[in-house]
Amino acid sequence: MPTIHIQEVGRVKETKKSIAKITGLTQCMIGQLMRLSDHARGIVVGFSRGEAVVFLLGRIEEVRIGDLAYSLMEPFTIPVGEGFLGRVVNALAEPIDGKGFIGEVGHGEYPVFRKAPGVLQRVPITRTFETGVFIVDATIPIGKGQRELIIGDRMTGKTSICMDALLNQKGKGVVCIYCCVGRTYTSLLKAIETFKETGALGYTIVVAAHAASPSGEQYLVPYTACALGEYFMDHGRDVFVVFDDLTKHAWVYRQLSLLLERPPGRDAYPGDIFYLHSQLMERAGQYSPEFGGGSMTFFPIVDTLHGDVTGYIPSNLISMTDGQIYMNTSLFNSGFRPAIDLGLSVSRIGNKVQSPVMRELTAMLRLEYMRYNELLKIARFRTNVSGQTDQRLREGEVLTQLFLQINGEPHPVARQIIFLYALRRKILLTMPATEIDYFKKNIYDFAQRKYPDVIDELVGKMEWTPQLRRRLDECFFEFFMERGVVIKSLESSR
Repeated sequence: MPTIHIQEVGRVKETKKSIAKITGLTQCMIGQLMRLSDHARGIVVGFSRGEAVVFLLGRIEEVRIGDLAYSLMEPFTIPVGEGFLGRVVNALAEPIDGKGFIGEVGHGEYPVFRKAPGVLQRVPITRTFETGVFIVDATIPIGKGQRELIIGDRMTGKTSICMDALLNQKGKGVVCIYCCVGRTYTSLLKAIETFKETGALGYTIVVAAHAASPSGEQYLVPYTACALGEYFMDHGRDVFVVFDDLTKHAWVYRQLSLLLERPPGRDAYPGDIFYLHSQLMERAGQYSPEFGGGSMTFFPIVDTLHGDVTGYIPSNLISMTDGQIYMNTSLFNSGFRPAIDLGLSVSRIGNKVQSPVMRELTAMLRLEYMRYNELLKIARFRTNVSGQTDQRLREGEVLTQLFLQINGEPHPVARQIIFLYALRRKILLTMPATEIDYFKKNIYDFAQRKYPDVIDELVGKMEWTPQLRRRLDECFFEFFMERGVVIKSLESSR
């Protein structure tokens, strides 16, 4: 017997940029998918008298008044699976990288607007998420399943922090998703090229709706990225998602809402903008072992205007996330990069996700650095300082130089521990800046070559033992002896 398909058909009454009003649909529901042409889709987002209001997706220029609109009688879903790794897709999960059709993924489809995991499906966050950014891992530790907001003015290095964290996941079994929302096409191509050059594209999915994409796609793309990540999280994998950025996502939703004639609120944003982002952020988390033990970590990016963190969208997202990393324009212009302001940055997960070695070496480190900054302000107005004050200033200068890091060069955790131990041993205090810079660039490679057992122990056991301290002392002694520098405090380790 032939199969009979019953479809509800409406007609386009009005189009307004990325919005269409369709008449003749009596059985449609919010979030339902519509087909308007071979290359144009729509999502039902509201109703008015006798009309369904639809966000247009795809080639919206093909939609004309009077065209037929077919109700698919199903929620909006996208295909998911391993085949998306290494690909660039749009908000409809369709490939846009010129490599052809992704093929039969064979893993079914996931709803784009999926409900967040419940409390009983989650467990507390206890595993470290290594970003490779020394100042972050040492003072603002991140856990797998956490939502950490990256906030600051334009051109202060917010995307660079996220890119370094993404590059640092190479070989760690973490699936990375870079979600581009409303950024320029040039910046998107630059990010993709970076992934290719570093080999990160093999474990990364790029989900993009750049500035020239339809508004509906820019609104939808963060949810598409979430749905792609949830497939891997449901199968016990760790996922890392970067939203770059949610300020532009809020802008495009405000634009669509005004076109829908919804009443504007604060800063002309609609009243449900808070719900829009909160339901997105709630989808991150750490699954319990009974549900596979997977996790999804979010790094949403938000722009501020002239450093104002009390703006509507920034303050909303600060209240939703588990901490924020604040990028300071003054620090960036002064050459301190990454320009993270430790006074306004925080991780609400805390050091409980750190390894015992990192926890011991970074104790009081954040406070010491903030005290140094305050002491530096006072010392500028005084000609004579005490010996103790001069010692603290020197320690702060060394710490500042260790915090400096070049974009695209994430530090492995073993290298960070070596830096921290050298700082605690105070072996860099008497050295000039050029010698400290040489130490930063070469000590890790030297340790890998001459003391591989130390590196293996730092990466594997992560336990702080007297023997490990002695071996690190020997490594430092031999490294500086090759430079013709004798450190008296290390001679006893030989």
